[in-house]
Amino acid sequence: MNRDKVLVQRPGPRASLVVRNARLLDPASGIDITDDIVIRDGYIGGDPTGLEEIDGTGLLVVPGFVDPHVHLRTPGREDTEDIGSGSRAAAAGGYVAIAAMPNTDPPVDDAQDLVRLRELAARDAVIGVGFICAITKGQQGSELTEAAELAELGAAALSDDGHPVSNAAVFRRALQYQHLAKLPLALHEEDIDLSAGGAMHEGAVSARLGVGGIPAVSESVAVARDIALASYEDARIHICHVSARQTVDEVRLGKARGVHVTAEVSPHHLLLVDEDCESLDPATRKMNPPLRSTADRDALLAALIDGTIDCIATDHAPHGASEKELPFEEAPFGVTGLETAFASLYTHLVLRGKLPLEILVQRMTADAARVLELPVPTLTEGAVANLAVIDPTAKWVVGADGFQSKSRNSAFLDAKLVGEVQLTIAGGQIAWRR
Repeated sequence: MNRDKVLVQRPGPRASLVVRNARLLDPASGIDITDDIVIRDGYIGGDPTGLEEIDGTGLLVVPGFVDPHVHLRTPGREDTEDIGSGSRAAAAGGYVAIAAMPNTDPPVDDAQDLVRLRELAARDAVIGVGFICAITKGQQGSELTEAAELAELGAAALSDDGHPVSNAAVFRRALQYQHLAKLPLALHEEDIDLSAGGAMHEGAVSARLGVGGIPAVSESVAVARDIALASYEDARIHICHVSARQTVDEVRLGKARGVHVTAEVSPHHLLLVDEDCESLDPATRKMNPPLRSTADRDALLAALIDGTIDCIATDHAPHGASEKELPFEEAPFGVTGLETAFASLYTHLVLRGKLPLEILVQRMTADAARVLELPVPTLTEGAVANLAVIDPTAKWVVGADGFQSKSRNSAFLDAKLVGEVQLTIAGGQIAWRR
């Protein structure tokens, strides 16, 4: 299938408006100017005569964000999220495209599952939604799915996210099959024998709290194996939610050797550390991989800036309130992130001079699209309108006005943030307007 058709969005009226005197920032296209931007009939450019006008003075217009790693909980847990609510949450955060992981109930591992999800997205998704299918049947790690058939039907990628493909021989066959199916492999990296029984990062904090630890090496040794196998098979892999500095070292070495490896990092791993788990609040502080040390966090930011880590992905993982009210060790892993990703990073990194705005936008737009070979949003003339209009001075409190997501388990719940999405146009349609 044409990769331009991987994303599915419900049909709707085409946007026509003009934003006057805004900062237009599209690093991938070399655009950074103060000017008007016209959207007519869903495309960028054209005659502004007769169109609705928005005063963009002081506003920022960027290509819409892309998230290669979210959980929409469909099928099986639509009480915590579904395609409609998840896509609305994404639009509220400035996203125009997301890719949903397959660790649902049951896992998305065959043609029937994929076709049904794409039909639901064509009915409910307010932005472009792609669906990642499992690498192995039932995500059991033993028998490969029909990757070529799934690719033909529009799968965005393959992943056993939530589980590693622990058997090296099975993973090697998946890499070999990739040459036929041409689908990216997005990998959850974890040696489950090393991480078993852990609920947070293994270190001084876990020892003080008496909580079982997940060592950073449980991630990095799995990454080292998979990079070695990808090199041997001349295949392409994408490393999900990098959390540890040792993993950064492995990715950097792999890239230096010419291995086709990309990697992502989540906002919570860039901003929070294991000391933030002192509250033992599983709703906001329990995720897998866990929040790690300050040294790990600093290494992740440096790697994002220098390009060792290619992009930002939220790993948006909704859960019901009752699930997250369990004791820390028993509660499920995962936090939401679509509605807070840009603002949290802008507030704590850009405004503090730790991360250039241009790099943040690049990593959340073009670079995020490229890791799964999705269409790249752009502000260039003639392109389909996929953009976000942001007020970079607006202050808001996370959760004060509720969420578009069905779930509230945000890592930044009650945080005071700066930078608010005012308008999102996805696929030429208005997907969110504050």
